[in-house]
Order: sequence, then C-alpha cells, then structure tokens
Amino acid sequence: MGKTLTEKVLGRKAGKDVQAGEVITISPDVILSHDNSAAIIQEFRKLGVKKVRAPEKIVIVLDHIVPASDEKYAQNHKSIREFVAEQGIPNFFDINAGICHQVLPEQGFALPGKVIVGSDSHTPSYGALGAFATGIGRTETACTWATDEIWLRVPETMRIDLSGRFRAGVFAKDLSLKLIGDHGAEMANYRAVEFAGPAAGDFSVGARLTLANMSAEMGAKNGYFAPDAKTLKWLEGRARGPFVVASSDPDARFESILAYDLDALEPQVACPHTVDNVKPIGAVAGKPVNQVLIGTCTNGRLEDLEAAAAIFKGRKVHSGVRCLVIPASWEVYREALKSGALAILADAGCVILNSGCGPCLGAHEGIMAAGEICLSTSNRNFRGRMGHRDSEIYLASPATAAATAVAGKIADPREFA
Repeated sequence: MGKTLTEKVLGRKAGKDVQAGEVITISPDVILSHDNSAAIIQEFRKLGVKKVRAPEKIVIVLDHIVPASDEKYAQNHKSIREFVAEQGIPNFFDINAGICHQVLPEQGFALPGKVIVGSDSHTPSYGALGAFATGIGRTETACTWATDEIWLRVPETMRIDLSGRFRAGVFAKDLSLKLIGDHGAEMANYRAVEFAGPAAGDFSVGARLTLANMSAEMGAKNGYFAPDAKTLKWLEGRARGPFVVASSDPDARFESILAYDLDALEPQVACPHTVDNVKPIGAVAGKPVNQVLIGTCTNGRLEDLEAAAAIFKGRKVHSGVRCLVIPASWEVYREALKSGALAILADAGCVILNSGCGPCLGAHEGIMAAGEICLSTSNRNFRGRMGHRDSEIYLASPATAAATAVAGKIADPREFA
C-alpha cells in the first residue's frame, strides 16, 4: 500500500515507515509563535530550563497587536524582544514584517517536506507549499522550545478532488466556505486534507494558502497541496536551505474522497455565528453592513487586493460603510503600491491599515460595537470575535467584500464585473 504525503513527511522525520494512527516523536524543522510568545516564555520559565534547545528553529513574528495598543501589549512585546536577545534567537520579525502566515512563506521557512508546528491555529497554512504544518498549544510550544521534540499522531487523510474552473466572481475562499458549509466545521477533525484532482495545479500559491489556511476551520490537523512546478517557481530566491518534495502515491489510502466541480460554484457567504453557516450569495444579498474588512492571513495577498481593486476602480465606498484594508505583509503592501492596487483602494475611500491581525481577533483597529455588522475576508465569525458579542460577522471573498463595501449591503461581485 502506498503512502500519503503526510505519512511520507512524518515518516522521514521519524526515521521509519509510519502509517495513519501511529504515534511518533519527532524533531520539528520550525517552531512558530507570535505575540503569544510572552505567555509561552512564562511557561518556559516554569520548566526550569535556562536555554532553548534549538534557537535556530524558532521563528517569532509580532503581528497580532502591532503596534501595541496599550501598556499590557507593549510590555509583552518588550519581554519578547528581551527573550529573543537573551536566547540568541536569530529569526525574529518585529512589528514591520506582517502576519506570520504570510511572513513564513515569504521568508523561506515554509518549504516542501518540512515539519512546522506553531502556537497559532492557522499554522496549517504552510501546507500550501507541501509542508506538514499544524497548530499546537502554548505549553506544548514551551516544551518544544526546551526539548526540540514533540509527539504527534499521524492523521488519516481525506482527499478533495477538484475539477473544472472558477467562473468570474468566484474564488478559492468561496470553495473553502462551500466545503465547510456542505460538511460542517468538524468535517476533517484531526485529519489531513489533501487538495488534489485535475484543477489543483491551476490554483495560484495565494489561492492554495487560502485553502490551507481555511482547513483549520474544517478541524483539520493539516491541509496541503502537493508541491509542483508552480510551488518551486514561487520558492526561487526564498528557500532557506534544501528541502525534499513529497507527494501521495497513486495507491495511497485515503479515508474519504470528496469531488467538487469548480464550474458549479457561485459566491458563498458564511453567516453568523459559525463558519459552517454558509449560504449562496443570493440568499443573503441586500443585508446592510456597517464595516467591511479586506485582508488578513486568509485573503490579504496581492491577488486578493487586486480582485478588490478591480471592483473599486471608478467607484466609492458607500457613505454608510467603513472599509478597512490590511495587506498580509509589508512585502504585499509594497507590491500593492507598485501595482497601483492600494491607490485604487485609497481613492475609493478605503482605510489602509498596517500589516497585522488587529481587527480580525477584535484586538484593535476596527472593533465592532453592539448591533453592528461586518463582512470580512477573514477566517472566523464567532460571536464576539471582532468586538461586542452582539455584533455580527459575515465571511466572504475579497471580491464579495469589495462589492459589499460599494453597495452598502451584501452584494454579488458578479454584478460589478
């Protein structure tokens, strides 16, 4: 019986043949954390260990509340900077880098065949480049800092076979919401999700990052695309060291297989207060909104900003709407400056924010008041996620978000093409 990509990657790290269901202990290639490093440092101190075992594997990105919004967060950032200097951690990115799930790929840490663990639930994003990437807790991160080891149960794999081609106005975000809406937010609990089929190779690296990111909202342990020529091209000049490409064998065992025809998809919207409360755009069109958020680690890449800019060009943000734009990183910010996308968004009346997570988790820069409604391109719409618990969050693609900002109510982007 052949092996899945996940079994191959974890088996290589374990130094033996492994299969789904087996528990293994391995040394990860990358250990990610962000602003929550302040809490992790406290847990690390409790262990009685003076030095981290492998400082070169640790990557810390300040992104959740940047710049610091109050004295507490400022102190947290200060403690992280001091710890980085004390421990000799070379891979530290301060407030001027961007969101960790964009920074790691851009900076060449997310590579095919690598094992990446991170103290953020959307760490599976790096599977877009063929890595095994999964989220872990803060205490677990502290222990991994101390030991350079972690135990994992090798997950079973479900495959999603993609065929056809997106029609105008439909994007990877719509596919992810359709999958979760059809099968529920627990559809892939502790499973690996492989995005495959004849259409998989057509997806841009940005679209793959969106789907791998959203696999966390399926309950997945990890989500991935097999690396191909497009992956390798994107990694040219970025990769930090060698890597080994893996892909699933033709006779690999998949726990389940789902087939989706991209031609049949239409824009989707996740309604409050769960990601799997998904409806086609026609069922919610006309719902007034107060705020629109375009960006975040899910949909803040250049292609996302350009999709929004294509709708905003020659149009204005509705007078009753606040439209916030967050490029996923400073690299994306500069790319969008050069392409003219940011100018179009600014001319339309959008507020361009620095690269960070702020409003997505209700930290700052766009917190919602009671009774307000936001349509966001982020990945979660739980009650109180972006501020007051009596506010509402709808999730959609950047194109749907831009159309909504122009109309002042949830709108079908296909009507603005």
